[in-house]
This record gives sequence, structure tokens and C-alpha cells, in this order.
Amino acid sequence: MRRRYRLTYFIGQAFKSLWRNGVMSFASVAVLMSCLVVMGGFALLVLNIDTNLEEINLMNQIVVFCEPDATEDEIVAIEEKIKALPNVEAVERVTKAEALQIMKDRSDEYENLYDDITEENNPLSDSFNITYVSEKEVATLHYQLSNEIEGVRKVNARTDLANSIADLKSGIQLIFIWFLAILFVVTIFIIINTIKLAVHSRRHEISVMRYVGATGWFIILPFIFEGIIIGLFASGIAYFVEMYVYKYIEASVLNGLEMLTLVPFSSIDLEVLIGFVAVGVITGVVGSCISLGKYLKS
Repeated sequence: MRRRYRLTYFIGQAFKSLWRNGVMSFASVAVLMSCLVVMGGFALLVLNIDTNLEEINLMNQIVVFCEPDATEDEIVAIEEKIKALPNVEAVERVTKAEALQIMKDRSDEYENLYDDITEENNPLSDSFNITYVSEKEVATLHYQLSNEIEGVRKVNARTDLANSIADLKSGIQLIFIWFLAILFVVTIFIIINTIKLAVHSRRHEISVMRYVGATGWFIILPFIFEGIIIGLFASGIAYFVEMYVYKYIEASVLNGLEMLTLVPFSSIDLEVLIGFVAVGVITGVVGSCISLGKYLKS
């Protein structure tokens, strides 16, 4: 009658193997933890760069100026047409009276400069501040506003800045993907060597188990759990290291560089933990399976 083994048996065997190869196990945890911290730090850097770029992008809105003699009905119609465009997120109207007041507020040192300007002879025109959805489509939106809507006198849009922001974000994301791929390969290599060392130290025991009819999964499960345990230990340590370093930087930035916006760690802590555990466990399992390829085929 075939004997059934509990899951705790395989986990116990994994812990024994980790203890038996203590130096290599410690090295695997340390290397994987370091890779996770670096990957997490780079991911958080990309997140914060993207957040600040979005804020810079919002500061450079498209401004549409209506014809000076446009009636109220015509201005309302222009606003409705702008809102109907696909890349428009929000539209804020600035009346000619509000525009004049803004100019007065900006010229406090010349209080009498605009005294002769009244509501009747105000040379300014109503305008709309437009927030767009995608900076990649700003050129198309600029064309639509300039050529497809009647009553528009002028359109101010920093399309060059929007395109530069889009290119910068794409470049950062590409670097991030390559960086993660390289670190993942390095980590897998370390896990593979650790598991191979454990297999080598138990090669005679494995031969006996195969001789008496042990299944391939019975042999390899302890090593797979060994990779999982390495991943869990490394991800847990990496999370606390990342949290401490990030909060230290967060406090420094908030106190010294108010112009920058830093995403609070409390708003992303769960995502960071889940990401670390997922990457750590997947790395451990993949490394174990690669090391035990010949047993998996049996």
C-alpha cells in the first residue's frame, strides 16, 4: 500500500536542505533580497517620475481663444464642440472680464495701467483652458481645434513639450523593462546554483529513492518548496528594507524639495508587498524547476 505524505513533510525536508547548505541558502536569500530591493526601488522611481511628469503635463494646457466679437451663444457652442472632441478631459472657460482681472492682478506695480479699459472696450476675448487625456495625441487635437471649430481665433499648445514628455516616459519604461529582465536572469541563476548544490549533496539519497520506486514529484517537491521558502524570506526582508528606505527619502523630500511630488508609501504598500512576494516565489520556483529538469522529465 502506497504511503501518503503530508505537505508538512516536504516543507520540513526543504528546511533541512536549507539548513544543510546554510551558506549558499543565505547567499541566495541575500542576492534575491537585494535584487528585489533594487527592482522595487527602480519601479518606485519610475512611478514617481511618471507622477511628476503628469503634473508638469497638466501645467501646460492647451488654450483656445475665441473671436473678440463672439456672442454668448457662439461661445457656448464652441465650448460644447470642444468637449465633444475625443482627447479632451476637461474644459475651463475664462471670460474676457476674468482675463482682464488676471492681467491686473499680475501688474500690481502698474495699478493705473488698465484704468481706461472697461467692459465695453475690453480688447481681450473669452478663452478655454483644455486638459487633454493623451499627450501623444496633442498634435491631432491642436489641428482639430484650429481647423474644425468655427469662432476660434487662436490656439496655444506646447506640442513640443507634450511630445518630449511622451518620449521621456516611453524611454523610462523601456529602461525599466530591460533592467527588470537583467535582474530577473541574475536572480534565477543564483537560485539555480543553490538548488543544484542541494541536489548534489543529496545525490546518493536521491539515487536510493529512485531505486526503490519513488516518483519524480516525491523527489523534487522538497526542492521546489526550498525555492519558495527562499523567495518568501527574501521578499519579506526586501519589503521592510524598501519601506524603511522609501519613508526616509519621503521625509527628506517633503522637508527639502517641496517642488517634487512623492507618492506616499502608505498608498502603495500592499502593491509593493504583493509584487515582492509574487516575484520572489516565481523566481524560486522557476529556479528550482530549471535545476531539477531531468527529474521533472522522469
